[in-house]
Amino acid sequence: MIRITYDEILAKIEEKTGYSRATIEDLINKKIKQLSGLITKEGAAHIVANELGIKLFEKISGNLQIKNILLGMRNVDLIAKVKNNFGVREFNTNGRQGKVASLIVADETGTIRVVLWNELADKAKDIKPGDIIEIKSAYARGRDDNKELHLNSRSEIIINPKGKTVNVDFSNFKKSYTRKTIEELGETDKNVEVRLTIVQAFEPKFYEVCPECGRKLVLQEGGLACPTHGKVEPKQAYVMNLIGDDGTGTIRLVFFKDQVLKVLNKNQDDILIFKDSPEEFDNMKKELLGTEIVVKGRVNLNKLFGRKEFIVEDVEPPQYEKEEKIIREEIKKHSNSLDAEITDTNKPADKDSDDTMDFNENI
Repeated sequence: MIRITYDEILAKIEEKTGYSRATIEDLINKKIKQLSGLITKEGAAHIVANELGIKLFEKISGNLQIKNILLGMRNVDLIAKVKNNFGVREFNTNGRQGKVASLIVADETGTIRVVLWNELADKAKDIKPGDIIEIKSAYARGRDDNKELHLNSRSEIIINPKGKTVNVDFSNFKKSYTRKTIEELGETDKNVEVRLTIVQAFEPKFYEVCPECGRKLVLQEGGLACPTHGKVEPKQAYVMNLIGDDGTGTIRLVFFKDQVLKVLNKNQDDILIFKDSPEEFDNMKKELLGTEIVVKGRVNLNKLFGRKEFIVEDVEPPQYEKEEKIIREEIKKHSNSLDAEITDTNKPADKDSDDTMDFNENI
């Protein structure tokens, strides 16, 4: 079954109408209110799209753009440029053996993970970042609305097909993030950003990873080893947690290596001091508390503790020109909602309402 997410519906309406995201969400909220809250926001978004004459599901014909790939689609053809190649690994799960490889690819409309299974996985060894690949007969699947393209024995992949190009410059390639408050964050939100203040900080935790693929090393006979590359010279990695507050709530922020360096404004040698002397982090903690930042990334549900956490993909100080624009957009949005409420309040009661009131008075 093909599924389209709420964010994909918003993007489709935005593309077809030119309306701002705030205007579209305002229309959806009005529709939910009109239907007395008896419909989900996804259902309301479908209705709004239909009323605006927008087709959410296009007939598949030829190569698709990444933005038009929906969960559940089959026989997907795509031409894209390779951004990352995470290599090939072997697995043995519940007696089932095989190989799997994964890539991140992009076109002019976005990025997606491509997963190659078994005999196709070996093809990944010949693929490098910057290559153009043509994919035929893939299927789209994923978890928590994170889309992936999977290739099996019925699929085909062609490396650097003649005459095929993809105009993507990775040096200028940036994700688009939607601003939300902590209160608005859903358990599966991705590509979102939050402006908040750091209210608590925990010292970094250190662990060893494979220098080839970046995977965490596991303890095997003879010492630490990579599940894919075996015995390797370990590379140091680290993770750090902060607690952020934006006035609507608090959330735990999870920073990995590069983002740890960025939020602390340190280099790797500086960070390693905290490994041998955790008490040295106390002064750093005092500097962090009260600092205002904008974090970009995705939400993860920590099932062990039953809480939402924010996995940080990028962090930066607030850019005040941008913040002023966001605030003006929010004021406009709330002003439109207030005008609509006032208009509804001033409307005369309909005949059914009058009849009901007379009936109650007669009782």
